[in-house]
Amino acid sequence: MAEGLTITRDEHTASDLRRLAGKSSDGAQVRRLLALAMVLEGASRTEAAKQNGMDRQTLRDWVHRYNADGVAGLQDRQRPGRTPALSVEQQAELKALVINGPDLATHQVVRWRCKDLRAEVGKRFGIEVHESTIGKWLHQLGLTRLQPRPVHPKKDPEAEIAFKKNSQIC
Repeated sequence: MAEGLTITRDEHTASDLRRLAGKSSDGAQVRRLLALAMVLEGASRTEAAKQNGMDRQTLRDWVHRYNADGVAGLQDRQRPGRTPALSVEQQAELKALVINGPDLATHQVVRWRCKDLRAEVGKRFGIEVHESTIGKWLHQLGLTRLQPRPVHPKKDPEAEIAFKKNSQIC
């Protein structure tokens, strides 16, 4: 027969764990805390695991994590995920590029669009991404895809003011 599940930490009682579960916003951690509270109250491993939607072995693993790391050990750990396509330096360069705006002579555009930035990222960093990815990157950098109305480089402000004065609407 299997040996009983032993919780070696004694800083929290079953009611403390239930109170912590009530304050937690992480659903998985809540289930784990409630399962441990049941174990502390004397419930069997099978019963505690079943009532909290997990297997006996999974509950055993969480008890070991709780014994080692406490309540913080019951949270999901950060998963590594995919490495970013741009390094931190490249992201800073992209942000500066967007903030400074395009040079008409060099970039052949008056304002940046995601399509234009996609081509520039490909040329500078050798990375091919979708236009929507450029929009996501802009959002992550605290920038917006909305652009001010472009101004023609040969615009004459004095001529515009003179035109407005001469064309009075009655």
